Amino acid sequence: MDLGASGNDSLVTQFVLLGLTETPALQPILFVIFLLAYVATIGGNFSILAAIFMEPKLHTPMYFFLGNLSLLDVGSISVTVPAMLRHFISNNKTIHYRACLSQLFFFHLLAGTDCFLLTVMAYDRYLAICQPLTYNTRMGWGMQKALAGMSCVFSFTNALTQTVALSTLKFCGPNVINHFYCDLPQLFQLSCSSTQLNEQLLFAAAAFMGVAPLVLIMVSYAHVVAAVLRIRSAEGRKKAFSTCGSHLTVVGIFYGTGVFSYMRLGSVESSDKDKGIGILNTVISPMLNPLIYSLRNPDVKGALRRVLTGKL
Repeated sequence: MDLGASGNDSLVTQFVLLGLTETPALQPILFVIFLLAYVATIGGNFSILAAIFMEPKLHTPMYFFLGNLSLLDVGSISVTVPAMLRHFISNNKTIHYRACLSQLFFFHLLAGTDCFLLTVMAYDRYLAICQPLTYNTRMGWGMQKALAGMSCVFSFTNALTQTVALSTLKFCGPNVINHFYCDLPQLFQLSCSSTQLNEQLLFAAAAFMGVAPLVLIMVSYAHVVAAVLRIRSAEGRKKAFSTCGSHLTVVGIFYGTGVFSYMRLGSVESSDKDKGIGILNTVISPMLNPLIYSLRNPDVKGALRRVLTGKL
């Protein structure tokens, strides 16, 4: 344990991340697996961005928000996986206290923006399907930028609040984190000062950034489903549901992992289930999102095909 003197207390100046496994034989295998996942995620999301940027047909609000989501996925996996890869090939599993806080801040900044952006995308689908006559005026370029900007501002405020609140805690005992990245629940368990205020802040953030957006998404899609069912053409219903189905799949994965990760603050210690959910949230979800949106969307598939073959 690396401790630093601070008055009469000995404070932890770095933490030890146990990672996914302590078995040496498995670490090179996991390194290759997660390196390939990282490369696939970066390549997949930048391919989506290239298709949206270069295909005029995709210059619409829905794909503007999808492009922002791809950028967030690239950032999300880059916050956690490169450090994990370094730990796989190094005997040094430590992370400095300030680096841990930085990782925590950027993780919550990107995840929070993702949360709000998914809500904005649901609102966009509601306007497009339920209010088609006023869609172009109500979802103009200025509104798109405003919604994306507000998502970033709200998320930045929350990430900064959580990080500053965590920095007030004292860590003077164990410094081993049974995870592969720094996050609030695991750090709360290591604090030797009260985390009551921090848990209350996290609960408030969960209500504002989790429950409220999820309710808005559900209300938006309740209206969308009702409107789609009124479409007489089977082909029209299929097309409407294809764009909504991809978004709902991503929402289900995102909120499912989030609920499991942050609604278990009462557990005594981290478990392998937390690591599994962490992998799903920070690795699998960003890697699958381009596939989910492209496989179910003929416009994106066509644009990707033209980008990859150079026929734009």
